[in-house]
Formats: sequence, structure tokens, C-alpha cells
Amino acid sequence: MASNDKPNVAYDPLPLTGDDQPTTSLYNAPPSPDPRLSSFHTPQMNPTELGADPSIPVGAAQPRFLGSTALYDGPAMRESFASSQHTIPNSEYTSSVYALNDPSAPGRFEGSYRDDPRGSYYTGDQNVPMSPVGAAGGRTLEEKRTAYAPPRAKSRRKIMILAVVAALILLLLAVVIPVYFFVVRPNNNESSNASTSSDSSASKSNHATATSSASTPSATPVTGRDGSEITMEDGTKFTYRNSFGGYWYYDENDPFNNGARAQAWSPALNETFRYGTDKMRGVNLGGWLNTEPFISPALYEKYLNNPTPAVDEWTLSEAMRADTAGGGINQLEDHYKTFITEKDFAEIAGAGLNFIRIPIGFWIIEVRDEEPFLPKVSWTYFLKAIKWARKYGLRINLDLHALPGSQNGWNHSGRLGTTGFLNGPMGYANAQRSLDYIRILAEFISQPQYKDVVTIFGIINEPQGSVMGQDALARFYLEAYNIIRTAGGTGEGNGPYVSIHDGFFPRTDWTNTFPNADRITLDSHPYLCFNGQSSAPISTYATTPCTSWGGAVNNSMASFGLTNAGEFSNAVTDCGLFLNGVNLGTRYEGTYIGVWPRMGSCSTWTDWQNYDAATKRAIRQFALASMDALQDYFFWTWKIGNSSRTGKVETPAWSYQLGLENGWMPTDPRDATGACGNSNPWSPPLRAWQTGGAGAGIPASVSSNLAWPPATISMGGAVTTLPTYTPTGPIPTLPVPTFPSSVTVNAGSGWANAADSQGVFVPIPTCTYLDPWVDPSTAPPPVCAAGTRREAIPDPLFTPAPQA
Repeated sequence: MASNDKPNVAYDPLPLTGDDQPTTSLYNAPPSPDPRLSSFHTPQMNPTELGADPSIPVGAAQPRFLGSTALYDGPAMRESFASSQHTIPNSEYTSSVYALNDPSAPGRFEGSYRDDPRGSYYTGDQNVPMSPVGAAGGRTLEEKRTAYAPPRAKSRRKIMILAVVAALILLLLAVVIPVYFFVVRPNNNESSNASTSSDSSASKSNHATATSSASTPSATPVTGRDGSEITMEDGTKFTYRNSFGGYWYYDENDPFNNGARAQAWSPALNETFRYGTDKMRGVNLGGWLNTEPFISPALYEKYLNNPTPAVDEWTLSEAMRADTAGGGINQLEDHYKTFITEKDFAEIAGAGLNFIRIPIGFWIIEVRDEEPFLPKVSWTYFLKAIKWARKYGLRINLDLHALPGSQNGWNHSGRLGTTGFLNGPMGYANAQRSLDYIRILAEFISQPQYKDVVTIFGIINEPQGSVMGQDALARFYLEAYNIIRTAGGTGEGNGPYVSIHDGFFPRTDWTNTFPNADRITLDSHPYLCFNGQSSAPISTYATTPCTSWGGAVNNSMASFGLTNAGEFSNAVTDCGLFLNGVNLGTRYEGTYIGVWPRMGSCSTWTDWQNYDAATKRAIRQFALASMDALQDYFFWTWKIGNSSRTGKVETPAWSYQLGLENGWMPTDPRDATGACGNSNPWSPPLRAWQTGGAGAGIPASVSSNLAWPPATISMGGAVTTLPTYTPTGPIPTLPVPTFPSSVTVNAGSGWANAADSQGVFVPIPTCTYLDPWVDPSTAPPPVCAAGTRREAIPDPLFTPAPQA
């Protein structure tokens, strides 16, 4: 590996064989697991082969990571999530690990990536190796910032200087004040007192501005480096550990100060993050504010013996509400308080990571009708997340993980079952409601107090594109994009990057969909573990991420623009408690729905307490290859909770924290640089308009072709025949944080753009509506007079490019 002490020292090439045996070539990776297997029988594309599963409602979609739920012709789900051998042409996600980079079938892959500097199977522009992860010039250039001192607490010398200045000011006032009262004021007795301006968006409901009339300097340290002591809100103390030159900063009298830096090589929050050049090395806080059974299994294990076991947050909330003796629905807030704390944010910065992706459900804003979710409470903890991220120099990718009606029918969308977003009779109404939630969140995070911390907004997590169709999804994306730009404005620093998920379509399908869009990034979630299973050891996967993902990411960076992997993990099998869903078994052990040959016992993969040194090295190598191939990434996830039955983590391949503690995750993510070879990398920077620079904006012709709403909704029919809401409801503006009365600070109003004053979508009193979560095959109610549509969101104005 390159030395930290010497500039521009090339990394030693990594042996890509995945074992400790000598090899004749550093680039001769072993074959993918069990190459003798050439096909699988996977009945997912034909649901009638699966048989009934009593844990899934009739007519419901299959659990997360299964194949397409569409029962009509169209593109199938990509196999990184699907279990089918049916593929989408030209997608890097459509092959299983048994046929990676098969030279006999290059069309199965997006691009023709080969990580071999000695030659290539293909020639021409399509042979594009992946981009480097490290900044140009090596670590030494990245760490030069350590020479700059962080903000420091006031020293005695500074206090003395301030005292002298104050004395001079008092002396000056002693002269000026008499002159004013005895000379100036008598000649100007008609002057009026100045008044402070009121908040221009005072008409919004539930908003507040935290201010006070006095400020008392605090003796509490406001910054610190490696080894400093941190006291949390509950009085618990821990030692901040950061060997990468990072430092925390928090002044209770200046709570919006952005002086913290996660690491020496990561820009401080008050500096510009150069997307496409500075790397997003991130981790998810999955299962915290939006629960999932395999991440926090103890919450779900408590209700396994119920007549209706908890399988998603909907049924978990119902079970908790009925369990008054056990704490009721407030058990969820107990989870928020304890599952993730300030210490986790400090540890994430100390692990060399600079970004956090935080999944939330729409109930962070409100619930309607009979939705059982705990409303609004998780917002209190998202505000804490902003505070802690600011303190440790971390940036946030806000991920809207669950939408009304469900965007994919999987348990993490809030309710396991069917897809009711942009699908079925309530598909349009649910989309209207979702756009409002996007608008409310965008208005909050675009405020100057928060925009430098929450810098990316993932507007939908994993929509089932094959169900709703790419055209309808693209129209929704463009409408959401315009709403976000209306909230914060255009240009660098004005509101967040807009992150759109690929909808399980190949990345190439999104090229030129939104040309000249201001700060947009394409999100993909590559996984290997939900395909055909193999008992081959983890060491045989040493370069699988490189050959599977590297070239496609590189091509997307060049053609689409900023590309990120919002999720990936160390899992190469589907072993783990509740990973596929509650009580659904595993493919690996042959207990999952359908016909799956048993590969062996999952204990080989889940018994992390007995991993030997070679296994840990192999997992680490796989993690490094994944990081290098994906370039800008967010590992899923930071923490996995213990099972209440076994008292330990049962899905170790998914916990970054557990890997750090036990030696199979890199203590320095920069070690990934060069893990895939990087023979001919894509060269930053991104185009100017892709980073908020001057540009013409999305062409009018594109906006016209993707006008909102779509003419028809999948399984629903013409939009004009479907239930629709009217934009006349009061806006549930998100509350801002509060501070002690001794602190004078403007926390904002919760609404960045006062001119954006139209109401939110609500039911028309005279119209009939179906349950937002109704089965999509249900017939729509009789046509009702449509409500007033929200005025079309105009394309944001862009600063014209300078003329040559």
C-alpha cells in the first residue's frame, strides 16, 4: 500500500486471487463460484409456481429482493434484487455471480468492463475501466489540511484582548451618547424606532423560530480532536477517536456553526464538497427511523407468536398499540433513543466515513385515516441527527424510504404487500400526496441553517419501475426535481442534490433523460446475495465487485453524471435472520419460497464469532473491491441489532460497525484505492451544470415530453378517471429545533421559500376515495369532479453560461 508519508507513491497491486497462495499473475482472479453451474430454475417470474404463502396477504407482492410483481409483459427486476434468470439486456445487474463478464455473452452487461491492464476482450470506447477512489496525488495531498488548526475555544489571551476592546468601546460611547442626547436628538425628535421584520411565511402552520434576548458565554469546550472527551445529552461520556485529522465542533451559543471536519481529506461543512472529485464514503443508518425486521430483529421477535406476527412497521405498530402493558406505541420512540446515539456519529467520522444516508418514512410528517404508524416523533430524532452530523463534520443524504401506498410492496416501505404508488386506482392520489411530502422536506432542508448538512435528497427508495413504468416514474422525478429547485433555488449551495433511484432499470436507460439538470445524482443498489446461491468461500469473490460494477459506474459517471451506490453490503448469500422477511427462510438452506437446492448451513456465514483470520481477510478484500468499484457509496448498514433470542447479531455481513470491531472492515476506507486496478480511470470533474454551475437548465422540449401527470396510471387507467386530491389543505410545516432561552439564534421557520404558499393535497369532501393501500386490482370508484390541480411547477431559472 502507499505510504502516508511520501507523495505520489503508487499503491502496490493487490493480489486478486482472494487467497494466500502464489499466483502466476496478479490479475488472474479465480472463477466465479462454481462455474460448472450454468443455469437455475427460479420460478419467481411465474408466481403460480411458488404456491401460497400464509404470511403474505392474498394478491400481495413478494417480499423485498424477489422478482417483479408485475403479471404483465414488461421488463423484469434486475437480478441483484430478483431471484430470476430472466434479465434486462445491457444491465450490469442482470447476471448472477456464476456468469460474471462472460466473454461469450457481452451483451448481458452494461458496457464491457474488464479490469485487466494487459489487454481487453473488447476495443473502442465501451472498454472503460473504473474510476479511482482516492483523490489525485495520493493521501499526502489529502492530509495537508491537518496543518490548519480547527476553531478553538476562547483562550485567556483572547478574553483579555476582548476586554481591552470592550473598554475602548465604552469610552467611545461615553463621548457619543451625551452628544446624541443633547445635540442630535433635539433636532430629530420625529424619528421612529427601527423594527425587526417578521417571518414572511408566518401563515404556515406549526412553525417556530427559536430566539432569546440574552447570551451567556459557556465554559464548555467547543471543539476537540482525537482523545477529547464528549458528554452526551444524558450525561454519558465517551472519548472521541479520530486518527484521520478530523475534529468536532459544537458551540451551544452558536449551534449552526459548520466548522467541523470529519477527516483531513474531507471538506469541512463550511467548505465546498466537490462532487465527482471528493468521494462520498458513506454508511446508512438503516432500521433506525424506519424499522426493518433484519436490522432490529428484537422489535419483531417480541410479536412472533401473535396470531398475526409483525412483518413490517405497519403490523409492528398495530402490535405495539395493542401491547399497552409492554409500553404501547411508545416502544418505537424508545428504539429511536437507543438504537442510534451521538456516539455512533462520532464513530462514523472516526471510521474514515464522511456521509450518512438516513432512511425515513413519510409518517415523519403525518399519517392519515387508519394508518397505524407513529406520526411526527421520528422528526425529533432526525433533528438530532442534523445536530450530531454537524458536530462531527458529516453530511447527510436524506432518504425518503417509504411512501403512501408503498412504492414497491416490500416491508421497508412501511407495509408488505402491493405497490400502490403510481399503480392501481389510488396510484395518482398517492403520488400527489408523496409530492407534498417531498416539498415539505425540501423546504426545510433548503433553509440556510440546514443546507450545508443535508446536502442530498433521495426522493424515492427503490420504486418498482417494472410495475409503474419508467415513463411515469421519470415524470414523477421531474416534477419532484422542480419542486425541490423551487424550494431552494438553482446553483451550487442552493438546496440539495436530487438523488433518483434507477427503479431497477439499467443505468444507461437514464442517460439524457434529464439533460442539463442542476445537481442530480443516479442511485443504484447493487447486491449479489439474492441471486442463485453458492457454497463457494468468500475468498472466491475477491474481484467480483470490480468485474460486476466498476465499468458500469464509470460509464454512468461519464454519460449521466454523478452516480452513487445508495446501498451495498458484504453479503454473498441470503443467510441471516429475517433478511428475506419474517419467517420466510433462506435460499441458501433451501427453506425459501419456491424450489431452491440446499447449499449448506447458514451458520458457516452467520457464526461471525468463529470466523478465522483468513475469512476476515477475504471479507475485507471483498469490501475493498466493492468500495473501489462503486466509488461514491453508502454501505448498508451501520448497525445491526442483536436478536432477543440469541443475544447476538445474526446478519453480520450487513453491519459496518460489527466488521470494524472484529477486523473484517477496513479501518481506513482509503485502503480501497486501487483494489480493482484502475488502469484507465474516468477523470473528474463533472460538467459545470452537473455541480450547480452555469447552464441552460432542462430543455423545454424535455419538460414538455415529461409533463406531470402521466396520462395513464398502471393498473388504474386514465388519470382523469381516478381519484384525485385538491391542493387546499394547510401545510404541516416541520418544526425547527429549540434552544435554551439564553441562546440567541434564528433556527428558521421550516420553510425556505415564502412564495411557495399553495396548500397540500387533501380529499375533496364530495368525492369518494378508496383506501390508499387498496389492492391495485380494485376497480376505481365513480368519476368525481377533479379538484383544482396545483399550478404547474415551472422549470427553475438557470444562470446563462458565459459567452466565449
